[in-house]
Amino acid sequence: MITRRVAAQILDIPLEMAHRHGIPSRLSDAELGALLDSPPQWLVQSKANRTGKRPVWVQLTCAVCGFSEAARPKKWWPDFTYVVCADHHSDEIPLRGSGLIRSEYEGVGSRFVGIVDVAVPKA
Repeated sequence: MITRRVAAQILDIPLEMAHRHGIPSRLSDAELGALLDSPPQWLVQSKANRTGKRPVWVQLTCAVCGFSEAARPKKWWPDFTYVVCADHHSDEIPLRGSGLIRSEYEGVGSRFVGIVDVAVPKA
């Protein structure tokens, strides 16, 4: 059995859309296969409406321990250099390169801190 969340990831649709269109909380591999082989009109239309600017789901993987989860990207997320679990100590995080400024963003996914390293502008 596959959960609605996993089905939404496989179908590449938001979880809210899966719920709104009646995808059950659990479905079999055969039911998911039927949706993939013969998608309903709303799923076809959803894929046709995509601009490709932002993915529906992203895979977040900790740069320290390798823990991974799929999450819906938020509009405010920059392009992260790394994501790390919030419970890792700062000395475990990959070192910032010389000439780079580091910014940290809490609240990424269910347990991550996003890290962005950018070059210092030359004056």
